[in-house]
Amino acid sequence: MGNSVLYIEDNPDNMMLVRRALESRGYKLLQALTGIEGVSKAENEEVDLILLDINLPDIDGYEVARRIRTSDKKHALTYVPIIAVTANALKGDAEKALSAGCDVYMSKPINIRELWARVEAFVPSPNSK
Repeated sequence: MGNSVLYIEDNPDNMMLVRRALESRGYKLLQALTGIEGVSKAENEEVDLILLDINLPDIDGYEVARRIRTSDKKHALTYVPIIAVTANALKGDAEKALSAGCDVYMSKPINIRELWARVEAFVPSPNSK
């Protein structure tokens, strides 16, 4: 198992925060600014975990998760964990994310300790070896 995390997020401040937090723990962060770019990177890069914003400029995160789960590379992507990271906190949003193919739902603003715990539950930190 590697340590590559794909973060699909259009907000540069959130991207920088997560990049710094994960790189400090030894993870390699791959970045995508749109849903389409994120699906492409998931299919063409070695990815161990995906962090997925729901509100993206082209297709929403629910559609991104569905496309990843039904990709031609389905075998390779079936077991890649997807963590939805979103400001959507209405009743039913978590269920919608899970039914689209996400494994975990995390709300914004991002809590760094929670982020580390959620990521490390799926992909152990390279720095903890």
